[in-house]
Amino acid sequence: MKYSDLADKNVVELQAMLKEKKTQLFTLKIKRQMMQLQDTSELRIAKKDVARINTALSAAK
Repeated sequence: MKYSDLADKNVVELQAMLKEKKTQLFTLKIKRQMMQLQDTSELRIAKKDVARINTALSAAK
């Protein structure tokens, strides 16, 4: 996901995406704790996506 993809979305869409990504991040953390996560780079990608969405939200307000 790139920031340019998020820049044209409205606040409601961004908040929905943020909720979805935070849920995904939580699930990945649980899988890591239970030693079921095969690709640990997914955690880093999810964290960066959450940060990008938060940046787009702050710019939209």
